[in-house]
Amino acid sequence: MSNKSNATKETIQDARDAIKESGKAASAASGDIQADLQALRDDVARLAQQIADIFAAKGSKAWHRARSGVDEAIADAEDKGRDALDAVREVGDNMVEAIDESLEHRPYTTLALALGIGFLFGATWRR
Repeated sequence: MSNKSNATKETIQDARDAIKESGKAASAASGDIQADLQALRDDVARLAQQIADIFAAKGSKAWHRARSGVDEAIADAEDKGRDALDAVREVGDNMVEAIDESLEHRPYTTLALALGIGFLFGATWRR
């Protein structure tokens, strides 16, 4: 009986470790999103500079209209990026909380589910 108890405790610990890794993966994804947003900002800034050079010869009135449009696009991209980052963090946090709760209330069911998912993942990985 002690071996089963130890095996169960080890499995629960492995599941918690997997949860922590999932949280780390979600955090890493949020870093990627931030890097992508920075690259987008840099690209838009370069584009704005190129447009500025073109409009310098055409007149400042047209340039101001174009610049305000670019600024709005940058602001929209930043807002959407922040929303996406918040969503990724929230999903990661919710997933960790749900798995912890499941481990506390239904450890055997959670173990069986983890084994099933692992089996399916392994079966698809072989193909």
